[in-house]
Amino acid sequence: MRAVIITGKYVTDCEYVYAFHRLKEEGYEVDIAVRGKETVLGIIGEKIVPTHDIPDLDVRDYRILILPGGAKAMEYIRQDEGIIGFIQHFHMRGGVIGAICHASQLLITAGLVKGRRISGYYSIKDDINNAGGTYIDAPFVIDGNIVTSPHYKYLSIWMKVTLNVAR
Repeated sequence: MRAVIITGKYVTDCEYVYAFHRLKEEGYEVDIAVRGKETVLGIIGEKIVPTHDIPDLDVRDYRILILPGGAKAMEYIRQDEGIIGFIQHFHMRGGVIGAICHASQLLITAGLVKGRRISGYYSIKDDINNAGGTYIDAPFVIDGNIVTSPHYKYLSIWMKVTLNVAR
């Protein structure tokens, strides 16, 4: 079983770290993808050493895609057409996507929100609704193979549900 976490500089550290360790605990081989395979720091300084660059990823290799949040991180990541394309293709293949906090902005940019129930950080409620989704303020929201959560205080239940959807 394999999972991939796509992230970048200024990610919310705990959202990355917790997801990484929960996936490992469940027996997943976890790849970390950052544009340019560049070692980056989270918003409070967690060092993130990637195993892959974005062009090296193949959607067929993974069962789960984790998108940790962070407002500053999303300003950069959502502009990356390669990352957005990967998310779109991963979704089309039926993989499970777990997105938390501001990472729901990646779902918006990838065009995956319209007609769906989506959670995310409260400040992007209008963005989700304006993209044709329905914003849900709940610890986790499941819509098909997409599991979203609004805040890191829900990391535990979000990852538990994401892993259950992937089973």
